[in-house]
Amino acid sequence: MPYIVVMRLRGWKKMTRTYSELIAIPSFEERYQYLRLFGAIGDETFGFDRIFNQMFYRSGEWKRIRKQIILRDNGCDLAFPEREIRYEPIIIHHLNPITIDDIQEKTDYLLNPEYLICCRDKTHRAIHYGDESLLNLNTVERRPNDTCPWR
Repeated sequence: MPYIVVMRLRGWKKMTRTYSELIAIPSFEERYQYLRLFGAIGDETFGFDRIFNQMFYRSGEWKRIRKQIILRDNGCDLAFPEREIRYEPIIIHHLNPITIDDIQEKTDYLLNPEYLICCRDKTHRAIHYGDESLLNLNTVERRPNDTCPWR
C-alpha cells in the first residue's frame, strides 16, 4: 500500500503524525518520507524564546521519557529493526514539530510516546531539511566472516 506524503506549507494546518502509523510503514525510506518536513537551514524555530526550549530538554521529565523511547525503539533509527544506532548519540525526534506554545502549555505533543521516535543525527537533519543524501540508504548485506581476510 503506497503512503501519501503531505507537504506542509506555511499557513497550512499541520498533519498530526503518530508512532502507531509510523511503525506500520514497512520500509525505512517510506518512514522517512512520512516524517519529512521540508524545512530550510536557518529557519527560525524558537528565536529569542530558545531558553524555554533549552529548559525543557534539560528537565527530569524529558530525560525520563527519552530513556523510555530509546528502550521502546531498541535504539534503532526510526524504530526500524535493521538500523541500530551505534557509536553515535541517539536523538529523540518529535514527530510533530513543537512550538513555544507547546512548551508553555505543556501539550500532549511534548512527552507522549505516541509523538516521539529515535533517530540518528543525520536522519534527524534529513527529516527537518529534506536532504535524502544524509541518509545511508545503500546498506551492505553482511555475511559471516566477510571482514576476515583469511577465510
